[in-house]
Amino acid sequence: MFAHYLAGALLDALAAPTPLPTPPPGLDVAGDLFIGWMKWILIVAGVGGLLVCGIMMAVGRRNRSAFAADGAAGIPWVLAGLTCGAVAAVVVGAVLPG
Repeated sequence: MFAHYLAGALLDALAAPTPLPTPPPGLDVAGDLFIGWMKWILIVAGVGGLLVCGIMMAVGRRNRSAFAADGAAGIPWVLAGLTCGAVAAVVVGAVLPG
């Protein structure tokens, strides 16, 4: 019983500290601003990407079936990019809990 307690105390003493993440002084606002800009760029690029895919599909409808197929094939890529951006904070939070 005492050995179990001693082993637990030893492991606690040797454990690496896990402090909460804190931004360097003065960079918290800049970091939030940068992330906000990146989210805005992702939204604009996602809307633009889906519009381009739709235009390709509409233009390629007649006599350019490969062009329409390329537009349709681009939709999953745009959605995958938007999904990566949407879950970025969740994934990072799961890997580096803070």
